[in-house]
Amino acid sequence: MYLESLGKLAIGSRLKALSDHFYGAADEVYQARGARIESRWLPVLRYLWDVGPRSVTEVADAIGQTHSAVSQLTDKLVRAGMVRRRRDPADGRRSVLTLTDKAHSSLSELGPIWCAVRQGVTASLGEHATQLLDAIAACERALQERPVAEAILAEHTALIAKPLEIVPYAPELREHFYRLNAQWLERYFRIEDIDRVVLNDPERYILQPGGAIFFARLGKEIIGTCALLQESPGVFELTKMSVDETFRGLGAGRRLLDAAIAEYHRREGTQLFLESNSILKTALRMYEQAGFRLQPTIRPGSHYERADVYMIYEPGRT
Repeated sequence: MYLESLGKLAIGSRLKALSDHFYGAADEVYQARGARIESRWLPVLRYLWDVGPRSVTEVADAIGQTHSAVSQLTDKLVRAGMVRRRRDPADGRRSVLTLTDKAHSSLSELGPIWCAVRQGVTASLGEHATQLLDAIAACERALQERPVAEAILAEHTALIAKPLEIVPYAPELREHFYRLNAQWLERYFRIEDIDRVVLNDPERYILQPGGAIFFARLGKEIIGTCALLQESPGVFELTKMSVDETFRGLGAGRRLLDAAIAEYHRREGTQLFLESNSILKTALRMYEQAGFRLQPTIRPGSHYERADVYMIYEPGRT
């Protein structure tokens, strides 16, 4: 499932999908058995059933929803004849919510259905039902101690304060070399056979023949990569350049390019070239600014179906 691949970034979306599923299942059961309530009414109705008349604020605090959400739901329940607002006998300045006779009658019929719900959830989810409830409870406690928005904003402040680093290849970064390049290729082109071979074993096909791999790191996040592939003694290809486009504007691409060029000079290379595609206008401008010159034809014997641009590093030529 796509949302699963986004991990923590899609927690809210995945929880909403689960919530909608459970609400839909409960409504299907209620309708099939002629119950006179809707699943989204349950928290308010059950709370008032259990504790008696309460204010909107008290209900909201008890069921963990906003005052606005409970107020809107109360309006629906009033229209449905399930709840009424009345003055609090102990404090005439505030109103409380109380169940109507219709609500009492409707809820008093639900015991067998609620029993079936508990057993049906167990039958469907097995031990995952208990694990899910425990996890929800743990999350609720954690969020009370530190709201997630507060934590996210603090992490963002810390992240953007960190310097962008260019680091060499390390085995623990191997997955990012594949991830970043596959992400880029699938967005603009496709993963060709030659890409798949190199990305799956960069040590064998890039490092062992005398090449190098670099990564752009922001804090703990790996946001870009590129490689310097030695094709023959002194001849290098700049290849597998990819930057996560959600980190645009940080200069990661140029920093990676400069690192690869510096490594090329350190190794006293005699030629540095790259192959690209004419649709990648921003990247091509960056290459030209760094000293790469467009050649009149594609590179003889090119390995890439997508390549229609061939450039050679000639920094002294204008």
